[in-house]
Amino acid sequence: MADDGKIGVGAKIEPLRKTRPCAECGRPSVREHYPFCSDRCRSLDLSRWLNGTYGIPVAEDETKASDEE
Repeated sequence: MADDGKIGVGAKIEPLRKTRPCAECGRPSVREHYPFCSDRCRSLDLSRWLNGTYGIPVAEDETKASDEE
């Protein structure tokens, strides 16, 4: 009986990541589209980033931001 790397029936497999609510619609996320539930939700989020709806705030002048701290 050689071990050929196959997993037996009924073996417990730990998922890589725990499911969490989809960032777009709230349904449980799936492994293929993590942290989203589907390709549709993943594409919607990407289009919002590309259109500028989402943004990361930055200080206009880095020296002013560091001086105020």
